[in-house]
Amino acid sequence: MTPLFRRIQPSTKLRITVRSIAQMLKIRQNLIKRVESWANVVFVHRLDKGGQFISYRRLEEWQNAIAHQIQTCPTLSQLSQLATSIRHDCRKFKKQYLQKTLDFLLQMCIERQDILEIWESSNCIAS
Repeated sequence: MTPLFRRIQPSTKLRITVRSIAQMLKIRQNLIKRVESWANVVFVHRLDKGGQFISYRRLEEWQNAIAHQIQTCPTLSQLSQLATSIRHDCRKFKKQYLQKTLDFLLQMCIERQDILEIWESSNCIAS
């Protein structure tokens, strides 16, 4: 389990919908009987082909949870640690990340870094 996975805690904190699972699998929602959030994966009970495991990292909710972590990072050092965790997670599980997801998250880190640099420099001037 990576630091990013422990930080996000997907099995307890992500609200995974049947709609998002069906959209990701490119199937109709009525083909999904039940969705179970396990510690490391999601297990989908399908009517058409039995059970199927899905990595949390493939879900839109995972991307949204990381985006929220980036947007709420209070300092540059914490943002740097988070960006390092994201890069490490993406390298370790590269088959589970789409390139567009990685690009989106790294762009968010850059934008948040710009905001924090402005905020920290304005606080230094005010002091």
